[in-house]
Amino acid sequence: MSKFPNSVSRQLSTRSSDIDALAQRGYNIGHKIGEGSYATVITAGYADEAGHGVHLACKIIDKAKAPTDFVHKFFPRELEILTKIDHPNIIQIHSILQRGPKIFIFMRYAENGDLLSHIKKNGPVDELQSKAWFMQMAKALKYLHAHDIAHRDLKCENILLSKRMNIKLADFGFSRYCVDDTGRDIKSETYCGSAAYAAPEVVCGRPYDPKLADAWSLGVILFIMLNAKMPFDDTNLTKLLEDQNNKKFAFRRKLQDQITAQAKATVAVLLEPESHARWNLREILNCSWLRTEDEPLSQSVEPVKAPAQKHRN
Repeated sequence: MSKFPNSVSRQLSTRSSDIDALAQRGYNIGHKIGEGSYATVITAGYADEAGHGVHLACKIIDKAKAPTDFVHKFFPRELEILTKIDHPNIIQIHSILQRGPKIFIFMRYAENGDLLSHIKKNGPVDELQSKAWFMQMAKALKYLHAHDIAHRDLKCENILLSKRMNIKLADFGFSRYCVDDTGRDIKSETYCGSAAYAAPEVVCGRPYDPKLADAWSLGVILFIMLNAKMPFDDTNLTKLLEDQNNKKFAFRRKLQDQITAQAKATVAVLLEPESHARWNLREILNCSWLRTEDEPLSQSVEPVKAPAQKHRN
């Protein structure tokens, strides 16, 4: 008989037998912190045989409830990419387990939530902190692009904040490789991500360079950090595309005098509607704003991480 009450199983949309099996592997299931149409995110804990514990989040994906293109196209990509990437500013995967149609992706827990929640609670991020976080995001994205991986769903909700307030990129559900088997660059044709963060070439539905689309999304995130508002209104896609192409975004009046010209210029070259004129990640990390004497806050040292365990049943 399961030692977990049936109410816990119902709340987490998973079977008591699954919960028991995870417990036998050292994983203790917590409470729900997020839910989609075919995925649930919960808190979890893990303790190894020596009794060393770590606080985790677990993304539970039910393939039986997911659409076919997700099961056969997007999800296999996500799993493959998650098992290959390792960077201090990308959320660390602890293990991936499978029981029947359920996939359990255990990852490090981000104690300070996501960037959007932080901004909603605290307002605009001051420029020095914005610079520090932007540099961490850019380094993580440069790492991905150097491995020919595009994220394709960069948004404030997918930027997590660790216990020591460092950036952790998360949610690789739309990520993909940018080269084919022969090493040639390939364009993306899938409209994915959120319209508010999507580059104009994505919004208008033409084949696009996913790395440069990522750079646009990074510019949107930087604008939001500095302004605590979106650069463009996405309620009408026709108007959104028109505003993007006309560079119709503006800094808040009460903030624009506090934001340096270099920070504004960095936003402008990322929110460049002509993708070929947009900066790539190497250019971003070498920009004058990030290389000024007023250095961004250094990345705090994270607690020692448990080695990743990637296995399936």
